[in-house]
Amino acid sequence: MREIRIEKVVLNVGCGGDMQKIERAKKLLTMLTGKNPVVTKSKKRSTFGIAKGKPVGVKVTLRKNDAENFLKKVFEAKKYSISSSQIDENGNFSIGIAEYFELPGVKYNHEIGTLGLDVTVTLERPGYRVKKRKVKKNNIGKSHKITKEDTIKWLKERGVNVL
Repeated sequence: MREIRIEKVVLNVGCGGDMQKIERAKKLLTMLTGKNPVVTKSKKRSTFGIAKGKPVGVKVTLRKNDAENFLKKVFEAKKYSISSSQIDENGNFSIGIAEYFELPGVKYNHEIGTLGLDVTVTLERPGYRVKKRKVKKNNIGKSHKITKEDTIKWLKERGVNVL
């Protein structure tokens, strides 16, 4: 019950309200994952002048084998090193990829151009579904939560260098 595993990997491309960039980002995420991307919308008016409910980006969520396989590609692209500042207190971590063609096996596409993406990884332990219950918040015991140190250990077991 203490084994750490990947709950999900979320790929996000922020587009800042540019509809042409959103269409290119949709093509990119479909090409990388084979899944249907979701357009994200602004929740409230921002200082960037984007009104509430306007499209601002595109995302795809990967789970199980898809998540593990994609994460291996990301680690290869980042040369197996992550900074400890990329890991939060809940054990989740994010990796930025400047240009999608840095990923192994992915070639530059003229229709898409150059786009970067963010990869956010959420880790869990068996029994974590309890945290999603509506009765109580954070029903998980302190010893069962994933800490930053647990994530660093998990990454090192997979050959990733944590700086």
